[in-house]
Amino acid sequence: MNAQLEELEAKIEQVVDLVLQLRAENEVLRNQIEEAEVERLQMRQSMTAARERLESLIDKLPENV
Repeated sequence: MNAQLEELEAKIEQVVDLVLQLRAENEVLRNQIEEAEVERLQMRQSMTAARERLESLIDKLPENV
């Protein structure tokens, strides 16, 4: 009986360790997603600014070139 309880305790400890590991990995992944979202927004703003500059330059080109 003692051996079975010790085996069960060891398995429970493994499950607890795995849960803690997965929680830590989830936190890392959440942070990576958040950073990627910020980067995506910054790139979108840069692309919008570049498009506006290009449109402005195109508008300044002479018609008969």
